[in-house]
Amino acid sequence: MKITVDIDCTPEEARAFFGLPNVQPMQDAMMKKIEERTIAGLDAMSPEALLKHWLPAGVQGLEQLQTLFWQSLQGKGPTSK
Repeated sequence: MKITVDIDCTPEEARAFFGLPNVQPMQDAMMKKIEERTIAGLDAMSPEALLKHWLPAGVQGLEQLQTLFWQSLQGKGPTSK
């Protein structure tokens, strides 16, 4: 023999029936904090910020290499005669 019972209620009604606490205010507060941290993290992930973080001296080195290259082509560099 099999008995099936269907109960039509909202999650809030079920939680109240079983005596469970309402954690919705805590969830709302936590989601707000998570959202703030995520937005702050995304700001740090902008392409400009990433390049500044990854290549602080690399960009200067590339600029110096480019300057040296152009000076060599113009005959002003240290290897030109």
